[in-house]
Amino acid sequence: DKVLAELIEPYEVRAAKLREFLEDVKPSLRYDIVPLADPYGPSVTDPDLQCLVVSEETRRGGEAVNKKRLENGLPELALYEILLMKDPDHGQNEEEKISSSSLRQRLLGTLLRPPRQDPALPSRPYVIGLTGGTGSGKTSIAKLLGQLGAFLIDADKLGHAVYVPGGPAYERVVATFGAEIVNEDGTINRKVLGAKVFGNQERLKSLTDIVWPEMAQMVKEQIREAAAQGKAVCVLDAAVLLE
Repeated sequence: DKVLAELIEPYEVRAAKLREFLEDVKPSLRYDIVPLADPYGPSVTDPDLQCLVVSEETRRGGEAVNKKRLENGLPELALYEILLMKDPDHGQNEEEKISSSSLRQRLLGTLLRPPRQDPALPSRPYVIGLTGGTGSGKTSIAKLLGQLGAFLIDADKLGHAVYVPGGPAYERVVATFGAEIVNEDGTINRKVLGAKVFGNQERLKSLTDIVWPEMAQMVKEQIREAAAQGKAVCVLDAAVLLE
């Protein structure tokens, strides 16, 4: 439940930074850095431990450790509580203490790595893939980027467009799934089609094999349109972009 868990640094990086800090503070200090595979780690099994350093917010965790130690026949640890330093420059949506969660919050909007240079790709427009599930906020982000001048491609709208009568996937979808998916006005009844494919991986693949290549072609046409308009950035909003 960490804020922006995707931006948490790998264990190896965090351990290396901790090791560097400990050596800088006191080179003579003897220590073990132990990866934790569960909430307790060695604190509930190591008979040689005597003290556990906690903060005000982790004291309850320390008490839970002592409870487990007693259950394991080990003596309780002395709980030494430290005060966490306040961050005088914390933002409105950040934690009051100095924390990695706040640091991750500040990473938003910065490149984690430089853009990949591929001579096979045109330099303009620069195409950004924006993906995420329902409620993840990608529509809001797309609107903000659009207001900043980006050319927006809504894959959901393209998905609807491929199904319309005369659309690139219409004939093949009807031929594959039968006339019962067609409304009286000739449009495809997406609810009836959905009932046929969802929950059936084979049928769903048959549908996506028809629809996705046509959508990809429409996306390429839209990118060409963005280039024709002289747009520097193009944003593709697609829920199943990676799939």
